[in-house]
Amino acid sequence: MARRGDKLREHILWTAKDVFLEMGFERASMDVVANRAATSKRSLYAHFESKEKLFLAIIELVRGLFLSKLKLPSDYSEKPGEALVMFCGRYLEILLYEGSIRMCRVSMAESERFPEGAAEYFEVLFTQVHSRVSAYLKATFGLSAKASAEATRRLLGQVLHPRFPRALFGMDKLAESFDDNALGPDFDLKPIRKAVAVLIESLAKR
Repeated sequence: MARRGDKLREHILWTAKDVFLEMGFERASMDVVANRAATSKRSLYAHFESKEKLFLAIIELVRGLFLSKLKLPSDYSEKPGEALVMFCGRYLEILLYEGSIRMCRVSMAESERFPEGAAEYFEVLFTQVHSRVSAYLKATFGLSAKASAEATRRLLGQVLHPRFPRALFGMDKLAESFDDNALGPDFDLKPIRKAVAVLIESLAKR
């Protein structure tokens, strides 16, 4: 049975996401998207009036997926240390996924053409994550807004470096898949555990 309405729109979005990640914005075409989605160009344009609008819709789709998979620190454990370790581990795991890295690269490459889209993608990958950790630290350890923000910057900086920039610049092999619901059992948490332990120790001395 042919897809219609919202089901067709969602199918087009998922298909187009793969096309853009594979080919980049410039090389990707509405013809390719329509062909891969097994729909007509007329139906494609009925849902997305241009390639630009389709690309921005994909960024919005990825934003929602990222946040739904990441969740909040408090969702991982009642113990603050473990909650922070698991949250940060999940965060880095998602970022190191091949699809995430490719989306980062495409978004960066098209930042001049789509500055708002690039800003939105940055906001969800970094600003939203910072806000979630900062709010957790403020509520859990009774920190001021300034102190929690500073502690969060230190922690996330240690979590991201050097693995995220190495992956972004193609120096390390990218993960081809990850569990949609939980942090992988083989994901290396040792550097993150060390960073979290140092953070909590510093907060205890305040």
